[in-house]
Formats: sequence, structure tokens, C-alpha cells
Amino acid sequence: MAENTEAKIGVFVCHCGTNIAGSLDVKDVAEYAKTLPNVAYAADYQYMCSTPGQTMIKEAIEKHNLTGIVVAACSPRLHEPTFRIATKEGGLNMFRFEMANIREQNSWVHMHGMHDDATAKAKDQVRMAVAKAMYLEDLVPKAVPVEKAAMVVGGGVGGIQAALDLASAGITTYLVEKAPSIGGRMSQLDKTFPTLDCSQCILAPKMVDAGRHPNIVLLSYHEVEDVEGYIGNFEVTLRKKARGVMNPVEAAAKGIVGGGCNGCGDCTGVCPVIKPNAFEFGMAPRKAIYINHAQVVPLIYTVDFESCVKCGLCVEACGTKKAIDLEMVDEFPKYKVGTVILATGYDYIPIEEKREWGYKRHENVIHSLEFERLICASGPTGGHLVRPSDGVTPKAVGFVLCAGSRDNTGGVSKAYCSRFCCMYSLKHAHQIMEKIEGCKAYIFYMDIRSFGKAYEEFYYRIQNEGAKFIRGRVANILEDPDTKNLHVFAEDTLLGRPVDIECDLVVLAAAVQPIDGANVLRKKFGVSASADGWMLEAHPKLNPCGTTTAGVFLAGVCQGPKDIPDTVAQAEGAASAASIPIHIGHVELEPYFAQCMQDICAGCGMCIKLCPYSALDLVEKDGRTVMQVTEAKCKGCGTCGGFCPGGAIKMQHFTTPQIVAQIDAYLLGGE
Repeated sequence: MAENTEAKIGVFVCHCGTNIAGSLDVKDVAEYAKTLPNVAYAADYQYMCSTPGQTMIKEAIEKHNLTGIVVAACSPRLHEPTFRIATKEGGLNMFRFEMANIREQNSWVHMHGMHDDATAKAKDQVRMAVAKAMYLEDLVPKAVPVEKAAMVVGGGVGGIQAALDLASAGITTYLVEKAPSIGGRMSQLDKTFPTLDCSQCILAPKMVDAGRHPNIVLLSYHEVEDVEGYIGNFEVTLRKKARGVMNPVEAAAKGIVGGGCNGCGDCTGVCPVIKPNAFEFGMAPRKAIYINHAQVVPLIYTVDFESCVKCGLCVEACGTKKAIDLEMVDEFPKYKVGTVILATGYDYIPIEEKREWGYKRHENVIHSLEFERLICASGPTGGHLVRPSDGVTPKAVGFVLCAGSRDNTGGVSKAYCSRFCCMYSLKHAHQIMEKIEGCKAYIFYMDIRSFGKAYEEFYYRIQNEGAKFIRGRVANILEDPDTKNLHVFAEDTLLGRPVDIECDLVVLAAAVQPIDGANVLRKKFGVSASADGWMLEAHPKLNPCGTTTAGVFLAGVCQGPKDIPDTVAQAEGAASAASIPIHIGHVELEPYFAQCMQDICAGCGMCIKLCPYSALDLVEKDGRTVMQVTEAKCKGCGTCGGFCPGGAIKMQHFTTPQIVAQIDAYLLGGE
């Protein structure tokens, strides 16, 4: 189509059924749009996002020779791409489109008794959008190549699944785990609900597959140190923590033929140092050179240098394998990847700070993961559930659900539901009734949330097996100093009276929270956090695996509480999304990046420290120091442009003339 010298704007106002039309007069807004300067065409339609609605846009561009399009409808997060494509198919550059959000920012917040005010506000929004559309420019997306490798941070079941999917798609995948072995929280569980499968029986094959897959580079005992770059070209610096033990590949690289750790365990047998085993929550001992459990992947021992006295006995025991290096230091390898998946999992809140329940004050109050280790055949007691205080088998066990979850009292409490606690507490009740004849299970709950496939049936099964359900929050737990038995004080809301239940053991279903260090890690990748601290997805419904940083994806509980099936499902979704740009070989970035007008840039560098995406640098050009933008890293947030004292930074699609035109349109009412 011929280039237009005068702005001709087309305005389309959507009814969105009654989402918009139920709170304001859509037809009045469309008629008002016809009176605005430079509006060549205006119309309203029931559903602008429908095929007929998009056809209206394309036909209007051709018929009225339009130079810009405004759609007044819902959030740009939903349908901006839809209307951009319609604009492009009509013959215009797709970035000559502007959207006015008259649903989320108007009709939905003015639903009752504000019809006239909402209509007036919609007119303001349309007028401002038209004012900006008059100054829109043709923009061209930037294409960048994508490195044919991916990185998964976190070696729990979600990270393992994501890595396996990526690797099976032919992509070199670096699986990074900060612990000495992969498996995460699932490797500490005994059984899984509702099928009661052995957790390690399910997980171990996946761990083995990840350890031997030709496309997976397993980087256990590594942490993310630094991140540079952008989608397609991330350069991640890892901290390879000093393990003190070499694997066969590392030994061969040092010329030790047939050397390296083979997992024989000779070293741990001679080690004189005994420490609490963190994997068993201190309920069992380990040596200063150790593995967490018999099924670890990789099967390589680790030296705890904080405990090691460097006596050298393990070196002697290792013999000709020469696998142990007590002078080993941290290293900092770099890896280039195209996309990244974060699957960092969860921790429990410090439940001891909820002092009313006595955790760490009363010996027989434990949390759920400690229960898992006590009931597990590979745990410190060989699967025989005993009380920590005296080793006696309990005959009455209380389970406190929502221990810190759904709690608005502040402190370490969390307002959200931790989601899988109800179900694993039901599982625990089944396990004690199955393993200990005559053992009573008391479940103190607020509401049972059995949300998944076959979960409700599992709930009924535990009821029928004889578990006692007491609806009400536990107010206090007191210990009998003589017997070490526990008195659980709660209100039974169904009976309408307080209760005092004497238990031998109490298990707290503690609330979950992001892992220690998650906040630092997410900032390295430019990922936002929600108000409750979990990593924030790009869109809760339409893009639950993506983030606002292109090329970085989320999987598992780091994004919010979820059970194993949902974690695995999200991991597969994240792997699929992360593989797309790698297989395509390049990615197009929206041209919403800053531009430095270097002829007026003073090179002060004040903008560089303000950039949250590290997209700005000072460079020498023609004998002058000026700012330069790495366009692929820039997100167009405008921080630098708003601060620049010389006005040398232009924000594409949000230029000063465009913003000023919107402000004038609002304040001057179109005059």
C-alpha cells in the first residue's frame, strides 16, 4: 500500500460479550472515537479477537488507507499478538498497533453503579491510545542465533525430567545440582501418594538415565556463580565446589590410568570423623567423606572439608585409584547455552519459630520429612518408626496439618496453601496403621484438600482404615516431662468444644517456602518473584512455564507449591518450550529496546548501574566515550531513558513524543 503522509487511525471497540459492555456503553465509546482528530474509521464489534473481528481490521486498513490501529478491548498480555498479526496481514507494520485496556483497567473494576464514569474513562483511554498511534513508527524485530545447548538448574525430579526430555530431543543439556548427588526431596521420601509406590523405585531409574544419557552433562556439586548474556547466548559461570574426590574422567585427565572414585567405600570405613548426616536430618551419623545414600547418582564420595581433619587415612585406603585430593579447590567453569530451566525446589519454613508446637523443644515433635526418613527402609532406623526420645514404637501419632500454611499471623507463617501436605499426611496415617498394629492416627486439619486424580478416593480410604479426623487448628502442644508424651490442644469445630489428645509422637506438616538462595539465583537470571517469594511465571494461565526473561523457564515447586505429578508435567512443558528456539536456531526479539543517540550522549555512565538487565555498556567510539545497548538483553523497561540527564536515550515504541501525546490527550481532553 502507498505510504501515508497524514496519520489515519482506525479504532475498534470490543464488547467482549458482557465483560466490557456490561459496565460501559461500548457503542457510545465507538461514536466518540469518530470525533477524534486523525480517526478515519471507528466501529464496535461483539468479539474483536474472533476471525470476523480480525477481518474487520484488515478490510478497514485497505479500504481507508489507515496508518495506525487502536483496539479497545482486554489486556495486551492476552490479545496484543492477535491484533498485531491482523494489522500486519492488513498491510501495515505490526508495531503500528496500540491497545487500550478497557476491560481489566476499566470495566472489571467499575462493575457496580459506575456505568457513566466507566464510559467516560473508556473515552479517555481511547483518546490517549489514538494520540500515541499517530506517532507510531515502523519497527523490525531483531533476530539472534541460539546456542544448541540448554541448562537445567536443580536436580530434583522436575530438573531430571526436564533434562531427560531436552537430551532425548538431541540437545546437549547441562544438569546442575548444588548437592553431591541428584534426586532432590523425592529421594528422601518413602512412598508416594495415592498409589503408595516406593519413591526411590520410581526415581532411581530416572536418576540412572540422567547419569548415563549421552546428551546430559551431569554437574553435581555445582552452583550458579554468575550469568551473562541473553536468550540464545547465555554464558553461565558455575562454581564447581571442591569435592575432594575425582571421578574416573577427572583422574584420567590428570594421567591416573584406571583411577578415580568407583564408589567402593573403603575411604569412609577408615575416616575417624563422625558428623550428623544432613540427609537424615541429623538422625544418623556419617563420616567426613561420605555419600548420602546407597543409590546416589553419581556414585562418587564427597569430602566435607569443614569437618575433615586431613589425616590422610582415606588417601591411603583409596590406594592405586588415587581418587582423593585433599588439596582440591573450587573451580569456575563457564558454559554457553541457549535456554535455561530453573527447577530449584523448596525448603520447609523454620517451624521451630512457631513455638506453640514445640518443634526442637519437645523431642517427640518432628516434621514430615523427618517422619519420611524414620518410616523409610533405607532410613536411620531401617523403617522401624520409633520416638526420638526413647526409641519406643509409638501407639498414638498426631498429624498437624497446615503447620504454618494458610496462616496470616505473620512471622514465618505463609498465607498460601502448601498444597501437598494434606495428601502426604494421609499417606503417613496409612503407613503407621499398616506397620504398627493398633496404632492410632489423629489428623488435626482445617480442610482436607485432595485435589488430584484418585486423591479424594485415597482420602476416603484413610477414613475407612480408622484414622481419626479432628477439624480445628492446634493451639498448643505440651510435653509431659515424665513420659515425654505430648498433649495436643485443639478445638474440634465439628463438635464445638476444645480437645486434649495425648500422643506419643506428633508430626508437623510444615509449610514450604523457596530454597535458601533462591532470591539471589533468580536475580542472576533476571526472574521476578511473586509477593509470596516464589519465582514468577510470565502468565499464570497462558505461559506458566516461561518468565519475563526470554529463554528462562520454570519447572516444579520453585514456581509455587505442587505435587510430583504436577512437577513432572510442568518440567515436560518447560523442556518443550526451552527446546523450541534451540531447534529453530534463532529467535526474534520484540524491538522494544533502548537506543542511544550517541551524538548527544555525554558518556556519564549513570544509566548503566540503573539497568536491571545489564544491557548497557560504555564504549569508545570516534574518540568519545558513549553508551551502547545490547539490544537482545534490553527489555524496554525505560529506566535508563527516564533517568538520562541529557535525553540521549530513546525508548522504541515508547518515545517521548508518543508519551507526551498521551499525556496531552488526557489532560487537555483532546483539545
